[in-house]
Amino acid sequence: MAGRGCGGGCGPGRANEDNARFLLLGALLALYLLGGAAVFSALERPHERQARQRWEERLAGFGRRHNLSRDALRGFLRHFEEAAAAGVRVDGARPRWDFPGAFYFVGTVVSTIGFGMATPATVGGKVFLIVYGLLGCSSTLLFFNLFLERLITVIAHVTRWCGARRPGRRAGPRAGSPGLAAAAGKPSVRVVLLALGAASLALCCGAAALYAAAEGWGYLDALYFCFVAFSTIGFGDLVSGQQARYDGRGLYRVANFVLLLSGVCCLYSLFNVVSILVRQAVNWALGRAAGAGCRRGRGRGGPPRRNAVGPGRVRSGGGGAAETDGGSDGGSGARRLSGEMVSMKDLLAANKASLAVLQKQLSEAASGRPRRASTPAVDDEFSGGVGAFAIMNSRLAETSADR
Repeated sequence: MAGRGCGGGCGPGRANEDNARFLLLGALLALYLLGGAAVFSALERPHERQARQRWEERLAGFGRRHNLSRDALRGFLRHFEEAAAAGVRVDGARPRWDFPGAFYFVGTVVSTIGFGMATPATVGGKVFLIVYGLLGCSSTLLFFNLFLERLITVIAHVTRWCGARRPGRRAGPRAGSPGLAAAAGKPSVRVVLLALGAASLALCCGAAALYAAAEGWGYLDALYFCFVAFSTIGFGDLVSGQQARYDGRGLYRVANFVLLLSGVCCLYSLFNVVSILVRQAVNWALGRAAGAGCRRGRGRGGPPRRNAVGPGRVRSGGGGAAETDGGSDGGSGARRLSGEMVSMKDLLAANKASLAVLQKQLSEAASGRPRRASTPAVDDEFSGGVGAFAIMNSRLAETSADR
């Protein structure tokens, strides 16, 4: 099958825009990493030097008091490090590989937290981890996407319920207006972002209070652990549930499991929604750059490009839907022509688009059903921008259509 007709060579134009978006985001991430490295180096490097100096002084003093050479001390410490890696602790921590400990371990594996406090030491354990993690991580990622879909459904029902009880509510806006999605009871990106942000913050603060009381941590350390664990960063410097004794140990283990699962789901969903805003910002930056190039071309007396659309102009698509320049990636109702530019007005309008399409895409990604070509232009704002499954499903659908 031939490529999708776009009235002006949209296929190569879209490929160029995708490449430009990829390169710009990669450059921004590189700058973000460099800036983060500079900040953390400035904050943590002096503390590391002081800790190393104190350790060397203590090691030398211990060797003098007990008449031990530095090489003998270092050899003994290497044996201690090996025992610590196998789960042996001086303070008598609980066993790592009893059934509750093993269940906690597999939970950190499939959720991709990976604290590192327990690792398989046998060949059989390492081989089984590769196979087990491949299937488990893939299934958990799918579960997180379906969790986000159900969450958006709940927010949509709450938004519709609140809108129906709003006093003086009008019959509804005209078709194609930016407020159509919100008035119809469908949550916008901002609504979902605020709901997820509030839920994640409340969950982190409540869980931090529990961990601070149960583990004996400071509240700031407990809050730091919650973010590191829920975001699946999983450094492993602080790990819950590792002491030998707890008050109400069974209840605490259940609460720990539920909090970790809920926290990972909430922050994964929050990251996906924030990625939509990041994508919109990248599209807007590319549009501004393209607009500057077009203005320079007109200033030199050259004719404007045939498919160029200036900032603020919105074309009308089928069914009264407004075809914005900043968000749509394709579709029979919204064919994006090469050389289009994005205005801030269109970006803000696209940001109010319904998140019902996000729910639809997650469901289709899970069931393997391709998107219909009649998806409105405003819905395409979320195509390819939510989760690995949605991106892969979109690309596979495009490949099948090109064939």
